[in-house]
Amino acid sequence: MSENLRPKKKRKAEKLHLNIKKKWEGLIKGIDKIEVPVTVLDTVEIALIDGTSIALNIKQLLATGSEAEEIEEWLNDKFDDLDEYIVTVDFFVDIDQVANVVQPETDRLLKNL
Repeated sequence: MSENLRPKKKRKAEKLHLNIKKKWEGLIKGIDKIEVPVTVLDTVEIALIDGTSIALNIKQLLATGSEAEEIEEWLNDKFDDLDEYIVTVDFFVDIDQVANVVQPETDRLLKNL
């Protein structure tokens, strides 16, 4: 009878392997973004009061050789010019680029833990 009362073997906890991209998406969604570097942007969408929507492919501009500083200056000028007509501006971040920028620094900071 004592054999029936033996405690069952505990199962070893398994690691949960998350997709790296999903991990970064979750991290980014949880952060208030006041300023976003142009170098990590995918697109910028501007909604105007007349219902017009303008989509700017920042990732493509960077890929074709435009300098981040020039793009940032141009965007700020456009925002100033269109200020009275803009309803919203949405910045879409390139998750892969954020990971490429942040991961090496994170690894460096945490390497001795």
